Amino acid sequence: MADRHTSSRSYLVGALVARTGDDMAGPALLLAVLALTGSATGASSLLAAVTVSAAIGGPVLGVLLDRSARPGRLLAGALVLYATGLAAVLGGLGRVPVAVTLLVAVVTGLLGPALSGGWTAQLPRTVPAGRLPRANALDAMTFGVAGLAGPALAGGVAEALGAPTAVVVSAVLIAAAAPVAWRLPQAAGPVPAPVSGRTARSWAAPLTGVVASGVRAIAGSRSLARATFTSVLSCAAQGMMVACLPLLGERAVGGAGFGAALLSCAALSALLANAVLARYPHAVAPDTVLWAAPLLQAAALGLAATGGPVMTLVVAVAAVGLAEGPQLTALFAVRHREAPEGLRTQVFTTGASLKITGFAVGAAVAGPLADRSLSGALLVAAGTAALAVPAWFALRPGGRPARATARA
Repeated sequence: MADRHTSSRSYLVGALVARTGDDMAGPALLLAVLALTGSATGASSLLAAVTVSAAIGGPVLGVLLDRSARPGRLLAGALVLYATGLAAVLGGLGRVPVAVTLLVAVVTGLLGPALSGGWTAQLPRTVPAGRLPRANALDAMTFGVAGLAGPALAGGVAEALGAPTAVVVSAVLIAAAAPVAWRLPQAAGPVPAPVSGRTARSWAAPLTGVVASGVRAIAGSRSLARATFTSVLSCAAQGMMVACLPLLGERAVGGAGFGAALLSCAALSALLANAVLARYPHAVAPDTVLWAAPLLQAAALGLAATGGPVMTLVVAVAAVGLAEGPQLTALFAVRHREAPEGLRTQVFTTGASLKITGFAVGAAVAGPLADRSLSGALLVAAGTAALAVPAWFALRPGGRPARATARA
């Protein structure tokens, strides 16, 4: 029990450090490109490039983690490579052709799911089964704390030392979590052979066929499918908002750094909401949270589109966080409850990659829209979030019994 308690604390510390660096990297890259080019389209293109490839990287990483007897060591390597890729992207800005920089960003993004789904999938190995709901909420809180500290650090370091320095600091934080990942518990018992199609795959099975098993696990469960699809739409709306924030900062107070710091408002409200959920983990059913949160997110983005005073903008961004924090906790709870044991990491990394890709598409779409109409881009984001609600009910399980919630 003591070893597991120590493992859970190390897990949370490592997750917090790595995710803080990751949440710092996005705003820092946006600010760096804006400082060099002044183009919201160029900034959003780089942000999209470093995130869109997660659609491929997530499922593949999930397969490798599920097959590994020591998944923590694989995670450690992924973190170091991810940090190295961010440094390479920074080194290429203004020095090599744009296409080369975008290619490096795409390759780097393949490892992005290691910081989200890949790490979270290891949580059940660090805590007793009875403490998993509370640990799940605490894990989701690391995203909130990271979302609070990361953008604030990005804005502060960029203002004080320049945006390139902010990118360097984010890469250092991500790499600093590698020793913690290296010491995560090994897989309990023999590593399960993944199953794909009608027969069990051997360890020598083609990787593409095994990757598909994670996708089928999500698509074959309506509970997982609707939770994933709803979260992807919400994440696409979030990507649109993030791409708009530097311009919102310039419009509100004359500084793009203020827009990046606004992400901290969203993270703070998400953190407070998840703190309540950690204290009362069974207060609201996760399925209810998953469809209700996008409604609040859509309303908040609509409020931001009105172009009101600074306080209105702060309230709107904080309300977005109030929706996103509990939604993430609920999403983790459904995945822990519904994911087949032998495909758990694949479900988490595949779901994370889809969310990251949704974020990338949202950011890429919002950049050109924001150059023409900032309010119009935010209204499109609000409409995207609102679509998550009918999508949720369209994929209703239809009265079939869910898996036993005792696993969560």
